[in-house]
Amino acid sequence: MTTTGRRVAAITAALAAASALGLATAPPASAEVKSTCGTYICVATAHQGRDYVQDITVTTRDGLPGTLRAFVGDYRASKAGVTRWRFVVNREIRAYPRLAVCGGLDRSGRVIENHCVMIP
Repeated sequence: MTTTGRRVAAITAALAAASALGLATAPPASAEVKSTCGTYICVATAHQGRDYVQDITVTTRDGLPGTLRAFVGDYRASKAGVTRWRFVVNREIRAYPRLAVCGGLDRSGRVIENHCVMIP
């Protein structure tokens, strides 16, 4: 194999690996992603339709850790000491007329902010 052939093969392999990685981390094609930011946190959710929540990602805007929380319907979860966390919900939650998918930030035992994404 020539030097040019090896380069083309290496580039092709690198592109294939990058594409596979992108597919592994992306939400399913039918999922919609909606996000919004407050003063201290950003909240994003991947959902299918109006009632099925796949996940909630909560990120601090200042880069400082805290206790991140996610809540929607009867789902409640938290993760302490992080700046970003993805909460896997994967459940159907009915709400009328809109569904509020929320995240929160606590620091030193105090609620700093709660912020919600409204679906649809």
